Amino acid sequence: MSINENTAGILKEIEQKYESINQKTDTQLEGLLWSKPATYWDYIQTDVLLNLQVQRTVFPDEMVFILYHQTNELIFKMILWEMEQIANAQNIQADFFTERLTRISRYFDMLTTSFAIMENGMDIEQYMKFRNTLTPASGFQSAQYRLIEFCATDLVNLIDNRFRKTFDNTISNENAFEILYWQAAGKDYQTGKKSYTLEVFEKKYKATFLDYIEKYKPINIWQKYKQLSVEEQESGVLREAMRHFDYTVNITWVMQHLNVAIKYIDQSGMGDGEATGGSDWRKYMHPKYQRRIFFPELWSETELANWGQEQ
Repeated sequence: MSINENTAGILKEIEQKYESINQKTDTQLEGLLWSKPATYWDYIQTDVLLNLQVQRTVFPDEMVFILYHQTNELIFKMILWEMEQIANAQNIQADFFTERLTRISRYFDMLTTSFAIMENGMDIEQYMKFRNTLTPASGFQSAQYRLIEFCATDLVNLIDNRFRKTFDNTISNENAFEILYWQAAGKDYQTGKKSYTLEVFEKKYKATFLDYIEKYKPINIWQKYKQLSVEEQESGVLREAMRHFDYTVNITWVMQHLNVAIKYIDQSGMGDGEATGGSDWRKYMHPKYQRRIFFPELWSETELANWGQEQ
């Protein structure tokens, strides 16, 4: 059997690869001989993916609701994938930072425009019926979204606005966790009592959240930005990418979510106007109340004062 020069070169590299990990090349090649060719459906795991939707009711539009939120979670995973690359980059360069941040913003832009699926793609009467079967689940129980926040900014910017000015950076992560802004969606601050929705959320994810808080203190997006030179930080392209990310996540996307909630919960004339998780969703969701801002140093005093206000 004759082997051309190109094939011989590839076989030599394969042999070197397996020698480096103390494996027999012949064994690996024989395994390749008996392996099945790749198919799209096996590689993407299409059958598994398309069987993850389990309805709790007989209403057809519940399938739209489930698929939409599962799609969101997949996009959140893509965002976290890019954020981890920024966080773990050694001697990060401005071009790499900007390119990855632009990817993240593109994903959030897609999430923002996709709310039209929720706003106009479900029958209101169906939604107001099947949503009762979701109680006490709540959208704020998206763990990946919380991880995105921890990866984005310093912890002080995620503290409930009522406690942010007096926040002490030296307090334990455990204590800081109790005054994160989204705790307001499930806690009575007069009695300290937590809702069932919040309790089960913490039971499942609190340990992971505390790990992320500690891990990303020195390597979140803002801290990586500060590792760049002053000249790089002042780059108009990078600053705009940072601001776009901040505004899209904390105003545009949130307001789209809020407007959909208003349409179904407030304006439909159906139901009792309460969130499935029992939160004061109007104040919890509106950016002008919680004033979630990842990078406040990149905004003017006027912009900060008018954060989340109607234009």
